[in-house]
Amino acid sequence: MYNLLPYLALIAQQSDDGGAIAAIFSSFFTFCCVGIFVILAVAGMWKIFTKAGKPGWASIIPIYNFYILLEIIGRPGWWIILYFIPFVNFVVMILVALDLARVFGKSTLFAIGLIFFPFIFYLLLGFGDATYQGTGAAKASGW
Repeated sequence: MYNLLPYLALIAQQSDDGGAIAAIFSSFFTFCCVGIFVILAVAGMWKIFTKAGKPGWASIIPIYNFYILLEIIGRPGWWIILYFIPFVNFVVMILVALDLARVFGKSTLFAIGLIFFPFIFYLLLGFGDATYQGTGAAKASGW
């Protein structure tokens, strides 16, 4: 009879190489997609900051951009600490998205878009026709 063991070893070796190639390709593809989404979100935040009269370059600096965002929506700067508390940070992000939509004259539905699809809705807010109304206009609207 024939000895099939060398052929099975060859097949097993080829499938391992295919798995490694697939892992490398999928890792590269994921890295590229995440990079594109980050670039889109930063571009949208840059325009939002400039519409609100803040420096656009602040959107690039990781923690400082949250501080500037809190200034734009009229929240106190110490809220930056709440971003580092697990589970509390989710609530704070929701409140910030609601307030950000409010100060630009957008609805709660738009704020939900900011929460779930920030890379799209930050672009819409930054490059769209929304104008910064200030924190006084948001408080007067009853939000």
